[in-house]
Amino acid sequence: MSIRYSQDFKDSLVKLHQEGRSLKSLVEEFCPSKDSIAIRVKQATPIMIKGQSKTLKDVKQLDKRLAIFAQNLINWTIFIQLLRQHLRYDFDYKN
Repeated sequence: MSIRYSQDFKDSLVKLHQEGRSLKSLVEEFCPSKDSIAIRVKQATPIMIKGQSKTLKDVKQLDKRLAIFAQNLINWTIFIQLLRQHLRYDFDYKN
């Protein structure tokens, strides 16, 4: 059974690592796996994108929003095509 840690606890481990503590010492003191701490640290490590500092978590959230936007754009494009066909048919029918 896996243990669920609070977000504050996870954030504190990341902060301790960023302040210089090794993954090994954090595992020995706090008991989560080395991999879980490493993943959290990687997600919290800032990267520069077009002059702005973003974390991997921020980038993933932006990717999700972009995917939703793209799907909505596709849906609207299909709707407009169907509406044009309907209007064209309706116009031809009346003439």
